[in-house]
Amino acid sequence: MPPSKLQVYKTPTLNAPRMLLGLSGWMDGGQVSTGTIKCLIEKLNAQKFAQIDPEGFYLYSFPAAMEITALFRPHTKIKDGLIKAYEAPANTFYACEQHNLILFSGKEPNLNWQQFAECIFSLSSQFAVTTIYFIGSVAGLVPHTREPRLFCSVSDEKLKETLRHYGVNFTNYEGPASIVTYLTSNAAKHSLSMASLVATIPAYVQGNNPKCVEAVTRRLAGILGLEIQLDDLRGISDEFEKKLTDVVQDQPELASNITKLEEDYDNEIFDSEMGELKKWLHQQGIRLD
Repeated sequence: MPPSKLQVYKTPTLNAPRMLLGLSGWMDGGQVSTGTIKCLIEKLNAQKFAQIDPEGFYLYSFPAAMEITALFRPHTKIKDGLIKAYEAPANTFYACEQHNLILFSGKEPNLNWQQFAECIFSLSSQFAVTTIYFIGSVAGLVPHTREPRLFCSVSDEKLKETLRHYGVNFTNYEGPASIVTYLTSNAAKHSLSMASLVATIPAYVQGNNPKCVEAVTRRLAGILGLEIQLDDLRGISDEFEKKLTDVVQDQPELASNITKLEEDYDNEIFDSEMGELKKWLHQQGIRLD
């Protein structure tokens, strides 16, 4: 029996689909998690078919400064004294029948992780989902002129073999966990495989980062085998990078630090991802160090 918080109001035609999760909150730096999901929903013309009732999953009020608690409150719009909108957190499932894919856009819950996870696992069981992917993002030492790197954790060893062909790095991490970790660690109990893909994005770029959204969307499309047109995103990405570079050039100290980031990034990529080429060049008597 599905959890009472799960509301399925349509039944799309799907055959052992995969599911892709995006969540606002802790791992949505640059709005890459939610932005990538939004982009794919639009590109794939995915349709809403289910949702998780937000009641009981979120903290709206607690002792803290107003600027802190404001981040946790529902959003409202009032015009000339009349309330036009009240928006509680949305947790919505979308289906793309053509690509046999379920997409979930939501907000990381503050409370009752187990019940929230059961809603996702219950829907997965109902539609015979085989694999769940989460896409997230965190701030890191990555220059805006380079591709964000993807770090991955998985529920089982078999997924590692599949994903290593897509240039992901398998993370070593110890520290605070998220709902995504809870989902991944419990996926096998529900006969599911799950992978968490987290992009590292420039820490010095605040707000929405369309360059990283484009890069992550492109990488995910490759991993999931989605044939979609991304030229418009690429144009927005290039324009964003150009404007950011122009701003950086007016700040010599920042520009110098970014140059160092680029050197470190290129050296690490060459050592970790092009090791065989480096070895071959050394065998030919061509040294790069």
